[in-house]
Amino acid sequence: MSLKIIAFTAMLAIIAAPVLAEDKPMDMSKPMGNHDAASHAFSEANAKMHKDMMIEYSGDADADFVRGMIPHHQGAIDMARIELQYGKDPDIRKLAEAVIKAQEAEIAEMNAWLKAHGK
Repeated sequence: MSLKIIAFTAMLAIIAAPVLAEDKPMDMSKPMGNHDAASHAFSEANAKMHKDMMIEYSGDADADFVRGMIPHHQGAIDMARIELQYGKDPDIRKLAEAVIKAQEAEIAEMNAWLKAHGK
């Protein structure tokens, strides 16, 4: 499976997660096990990503796309790091490592584009 397909699949999972997840607050009064700690970490990463994606649009589709995608990709990195912290499946951990590598490279490319275009 190519790295681009893996990254695209991970991106789709990130986009679909809020739609598929129940919108209920976590009960922080109870002790958290690994599952609850991971769920809490994913919820926080997802909330941060969506907040950071709420950019002020400029009317420049190229720049707006890049500015919105950087936090989206960072969200994928953050979620992959949570997988590495809490996940057990070696195949999924390997996928998380690939997501981090791919998304970091794309963020660097997008930041370079913004800089080169004075955005």
